[in-house]
Amino acid sequence: MRTDRYGGFGAFLHPRVAAMLFLGFAAGLPFPLVFSTMTAWLADVGVNRGTVGMLAWVSLAYTLKILWAPLVDNVRLPLLHRLLGRRRSWMLLAQLGVIGGLAMLAGTDPNANIYPVAAFALLAAFASATQDIALDAWRIEAVEIERQAAMAASYQYGYRLALLVSGAGALYLAEYYSWSLSYLVMAACMGVGVVTVLCVAEPTRHSATGAFAGLAGWLRATYVEPLADIMQRYGRHALAVLAFVGLFRVSDYLMGSMAMPFYLDMGYTKVEIANIAKIYGTAATLVGTMAGGLLVGRLGLRAPLILSAVLLALTNLAFAAVAASGESNLWLLGAVITGDNLAVGMSGTAFIAFLSNLTSRNHTATQYALLTSLMALPGKFLSGWSGFLSLEAGWVNFYVLVCLAGIPAILLAIYVTRLSFFRQAPQADPAQRGGRSR
Repeated sequence: MRTDRYGGFGAFLHPRVAAMLFLGFAAGLPFPLVFSTMTAWLADVGVNRGTVGMLAWVSLAYTLKILWAPLVDNVRLPLLHRLLGRRRSWMLLAQLGVIGGLAMLAGTDPNANIYPVAAFALLAAFASATQDIALDAWRIEAVEIERQAAMAASYQYGYRLALLVSGAGALYLAEYYSWSLSYLVMAACMGVGVVTVLCVAEPTRHSATGAFAGLAGWLRATYVEPLADIMQRYGRHALAVLAFVGLFRVSDYLMGSMAMPFYLDMGYTKVEIANIAKIYGTAATLVGTMAGGLLVGRLGLRAPLILSAVLLALTNLAFAAVAASGESNLWLLGAVITGDNLAVGMSGTAFIAFLSNLTSRNHTATQYALLTSLMALPGKFLSGWSGFLSLEAGWVNFYVLVCLAGIPAILLAIYVTRLSFFRQAPQADPAQRGGRSR
């Protein structure tokens, strides 16, 4: 047991570590509201399923945030910078953008005009992704390296709590009151982040990125050099490695974008969805995450990666069974969601460890950010068409096709993990790992 001043529960009593809990809450709150909760709202009020699927594209803002991250890292906001400093000024501006986007969403009628819904959801997603950029920088700069583990844990607790609030909590409010009130309450909950930003201190040190030393230099450092490093280290196998990164979660994203419309179409109420898919499903995900960590620690990466790719695909066949039953069955749904969330939790742990192994110490931040963007981009892009696919194929065939979409990832997992360099992939410095996947 550690006895130094950074160890034990005492580490969480540090003011900035405690503040990270509330900032993590502000980071996690908007995501379901522009993705899964929003699809439940649109499906509930009768918006065409194809349109619902296409609106999942607003979540691409989280994947593409690397495009404007250098702006957040270097531009000083007028007035706000002088009052709050670089990191807090950007966090506050982004939080106000999220509040504005959610509040304006509350005033829309999706059946009357879907375009304002898309515009305000995109505003909230863009602002939320911008908050992530500034918040991650603040988290890394605000405390010593020895406190980073406590900061990360505090962030995760806050983030997971927020997912329950804007997932299950928003569904409860919509069921008993209205979707408009639900989104207004969620916008008000973002006040937790605003108050925290106003109370915490600005870090005394900032990382120097040099992003504006020249556009060509920034492009080279951000995109060319990290990719060139991967191509050089993995040679003729590099394209297979990158293809595996891009295809690993395709079936998961395709399934996730249609989950809420599917539950509602099968006759489950919003309260039942909140209880089983959100609260119970979150618990299953946490168990799966722990199981993934234990498996990776005991077996290494090869077996857990292959098993994860197989489970992510096969659990979609279980949803086909739910669809084939033709009626709402809470026990069947609970069993299927348990298997699916266990697979998602386990695969997340194994795949993040794999991405960390791919990351070179010479390009830790930019390379990890690029890899996580590549991981999400194909699946999120294809998920925009999932609504039309489910309408054309029907729910049973849709989930069978989604299962088949996972076969390339399974084959690539077997191939990539058998390559000679796999066990010797360079490890990222744990103190520098600040990325996370959405």
